[in-house]
Amino acid sequence: MQPVNTPLPPPVTHYENFPVASWLCPPHLRAPIAAIYAFARTADDIADEGPANAAQRLADLAAYRADLHAIAAAQAPSERWSAVFAPLAAMLKSHALPVPLLDDLLSAFIQDVEKTRDGAGYAHRTELLDYCRRSANPVGRLLLHLYGVQGAQALDESDAICTALQLINFWQDLSVDLPRARFYLPDEDCAAHGVDRAQLLALRPTAQTTALINELSRWTRATMLRGAPLVHRVPGRMGWELRLVVQGGLRILDKVDALQGRSLCQRPRIRAWDAPGMLARALAM
Repeated sequence: MQPVNTPLPPPVTHYENFPVASWLCPPHLRAPIAAIYAFARTADDIADEGPANAAQRLADLAAYRADLHAIAAAQAPSERWSAVFAPLAAMLKSHALPVPLLDDLLSAFIQDVEKTRDGAGYAHRTELLDYCRRSANPVGRLLLHLYGVQGAQALDESDAICTALQLINFWQDLSVDLPRARFYLPDEDCAAHGVDRAQLLALRPTAQTTALINELSRWTRATMLRGAPLVHRVPGRMGWELRLVVQGGLRILDKVDALQGRSLCQRPRIRAWDAPGMLARALAM
């Protein structure tokens, strides 16, 4: 997201491997990418880290959002996150970063806190995709903006890759998210497979939960493949980085599939020995 936003396979959290100072990142783009990363990483930490309760997290995110709107209006932000907003303000000015995309990211973090607080899930895939539209797709669009890549098809393909990476992160992290009352498996799909919350919270695979995860994995793989042609539209180093992103995501799905439902209790992850195969597949693209 983790989105055209990771130089390596999908990580534990959505912004963990954002391409900051990657050797594939052109030097002139490292400052704006680092500023976007710091903004997203800090917001993610506000929403997810530390002992704060939901009310405090929501209050902090509201204050953080107010600082974003302040710098967008060329006003001074608060001192609290000056290390984030001072560089970001400079990048907004020098690179004309689209502020609505940054605001979308914050709306997704707020939604995460609210849904976790209420123990709420996602009723259907459409609702989950709307979350991905705000939690993942903005990062890809921001990077395309920096690289000067435009056009409806490129944006659609970027959205498909970013959405797929976010979904992959969900299916990869079931064993972590479910105990924390984060329910990303759509209720409609669960019902179609005869799966209820109690089965999920037991973290023990059954024939029903395995069929559910396998179907969602197939859907996610198709989404990633729909976006994969973007690697040929992005110039230079970013095109190669994007190839690794796509292949890293597909490799995680391979591992989810191989576990046959045991991702409920076991987190699949990329290992060093996966790299040669991923690189070969990236070259073959």
